[in-house]
Amino acid sequence: MSTVFELDETVVTTAVRAVTPASDLTQTDVAERFARAAWTAIAEPGDRHAGMVVKALGAAAALTALIGTVDGAGLRRVLLDSGGDDIPVKELQTAIDRWAPRLKSSEVVTALTQAARYEVTLLGPSDTDWPTGFDDLGLHAPLAVWVRGNLSTLSTLDRSIALVGARAATGYGEHVTMEASAGLVDRGYTIVSGAAYGIDGMAHRAALASSGQTLAFLAGGVDRFYPSGHDALLTRIVDTGAVVSELPCGSSPTKWRFLQRNRLIAASSLATIVLEAGWRSGSLNTAGHAASLGRPLGAVPGPVTSAASAGCHRLIREYDATCVTNADQMAELAPLAGTSVGAPIDPVAMPPAGSVAALTSDTVRVLDALSTRAPRIAEDIAARAGLSVVAVRAVLGTLELGGTVVERDRGWLRKNAG
Repeated sequence: MSTVFELDETVVTTAVRAVTPASDLTQTDVAERFARAAWTAIAEPGDRHAGMVVKALGAAAALTALIGTVDGAGLRRVLLDSGGDDIPVKELQTAIDRWAPRLKSSEVVTALTQAARYEVTLLGPSDTDWPTGFDDLGLHAPLAVWVRGNLSTLSTLDRSIALVGARAATGYGEHVTMEASAGLVDRGYTIVSGAAYGIDGMAHRAALASSGQTLAFLAGGVDRFYPSGHDALLTRIVDTGAVVSELPCGSSPTKWRFLQRNRLIAASSLATIVLEAGWRSGSLNTAGHAASLGRPLGAVPGPVTSAASAGCHRLIREYDATCVTNADQMAELAPLAGTSVGAPIDPVAMPPAGSVAALTSDTVRVLDALSTRAPRIAEDIAARAGLSVVAVRAVLGTLELGGTVVERDRGWLRKNAG
């Protein structure tokens, strides 16, 4: 029996073809696509080391090396032999340790099968519909994306604007968003956002009401819409636009994944507009990604007495975001017939997103992977968080000292905030 990554070749081929737009796949193509699907499950979004390894070796060869239980020194030799960057052995070993708990080829087949059930398409960088803006993310670019809906919507991203803002939107914020989204659609733009409550949801709804194109990026699998209260909205987006994620079907959204999802919103669009945001709103994270990519950034002012607009005022005052008040001014940031304009913004100085700012990324991942009711062992937490067991235990020790987590006989629990 012929095998691919220790799986029956026929099973792998059938699963890959069911989610692939191209029909003329060679077995090499099948192996590469399966490997890219696997990497979306093995590595957390934006994993730089995964990007470096896949860029140097190709997704299939990189996965083969990982399945072969190569250690950090061995992987470094493979990379150097292939003309890749000289990455320190310690960094590579740490990366292998965090990937290893998720190295289960059979689960990739399950994700592919689930994707086929929902008519989801797996896209890689070599596909025609791949959003070229992703390439500006460099080693932090997605290794593949899962698309539910119309692939043709992705071809409109070269004339798209991202509209983002707070979940706890006011009537003022939602009104401005509705007018902006409808106005931009009338001017030929596609609306990109994150399908969250508040500003995001209104941006999508207004675009649909204006018979425009809209695309939503999710922080979890496209088979399980989040938030659940937007199930009907996301279903409508699938009917006329597209819903996209770099995580495989079955994946749950986490705080870390929301932050990483924001980079795709910024990278795929010509400009990003923050319509309403508190001082520590997560939408400021999207603004930071847009700035780091050199994309024009706009912010809508609000009443000076409104805490819901404090983040927008901060972007304008401290980070040189362009003050915009209507669709015409927003369109000026990314004119379809010419080059984008806008003052350069210092990405390093951008404000952090929400309460996550005070935590390391590893801490955020571990907290996301913990439950307040079901004890979980370190190995389980490592698989959920995309970290090595050693790293998880170190974080748990720190959190235990701070009283955030507690260890029981059957594993670790996250304490209730109250």
